Amino acid sequence: MDPSPPKQPHQLKTVGYAGFEPGPRLIVLGAVHGNETCGTVAIGRVIEKLDRGELAIARGAVTFVPVTNPLAYAKRERAGERNLNRNLFPRDAPADFEDHVANRLCPLLAQHDVLLDLHSTRAATQPFCMLGPRDNQGEVEPFTQAAHERALARVLGASRFVEGWLGTYAKGVRSRRERGASGLTADWRYGVGTTEYMRSTGGYALTLECGQHEDPASPEVAYRAIRNTLAHLRLVDAPAPAAVDRYEGLRIEEVVDRLHAEDAFARTWASFDRVKKGEVIARRHDGTQLTAGKDGWILFPDARAAPGHEWFYLAGPMESL
Repeated sequence: MDPSPPKQPHQLKTVGYAGFEPGPRLIVLGAVHGNETCGTVAIGRVIEKLDRGELAIARGAVTFVPVTNPLAYAKRERAGERNLNRNLFPRDAPADFEDHVANRLCPLLAQHDVLLDLHSTRAATQPFCMLGPRDNQGEVEPFTQAAHERALARVLGASRFVEGWLGTYAKGVRSRRERGASGLTADWRYGVGTTEYMRSTGGYALTLECGQHEDPASPEVAYRAIRNTLAHLRLVDAPAPAAVDRYEGLRIEEVVDRLHAEDAFARTWASFDRVKKGEVIARRHDGTQLTAGKDGWILFPDARAAPGHEWFYLAGPMESL
């Protein structure tokens, strides 16, 4: 007999600590995707240390959300009813479970100054950090705190950094509209997740991909990142963590959509695979070859992408961290 489906949760658990001295307000998220549990494990470990008095919040405040998407977590799947980390905005008339989460999560994010969002990946890869934009006054993602954000990124423990997500996503949306697409996938705001929403409220935010889902090292990466963040922001009395001095930096430059169910990759690709100028990456169902315009990397290839959705990204080198 098949097990009964998980009951739909009706609450979002948060755990908060406040120091007696002024300081920044940090929020740490785990399990935005239900099968990415390294953050949940790491948050639980930090809470235990705080509750036992082995660690203390001396200034500022921190809020932990061990399981940000409880339905996806109960299902042990990426999503409950949809991907929480897309189209993340409050809703006057919530239509699905993730909309209900967003109506609690978005105001919570807005009450904080800094977000650390802990994730993991399906494929095996070294930890990497997703950065926001450089300071700008553009329409897509205006921002003024790049220096603070990147200073924090340097001490999380990762040595690979990726920038350019939302700007590239917006360019892909323009291409979809030119092809006549409509609906969510034709709205650049569909690319807004936790970090993008946090920046829209005046804060700064980082996504740390801690390694592969089942890799026992991933929770340790997440734990170290939390501890380093607390020390860097001086929420705890601890030595300042060392900043990375050697790193690999990538800038996402292009998104390519799958247009037909028979579009296929030329070979099995993994994120951060190198590509050479002119190398065949994929073929359309009509035989058209998709080749790399220059030397770089392929990111987030999805052989199961539905037609009309992003299929893979291409990245070049980041100018500087």
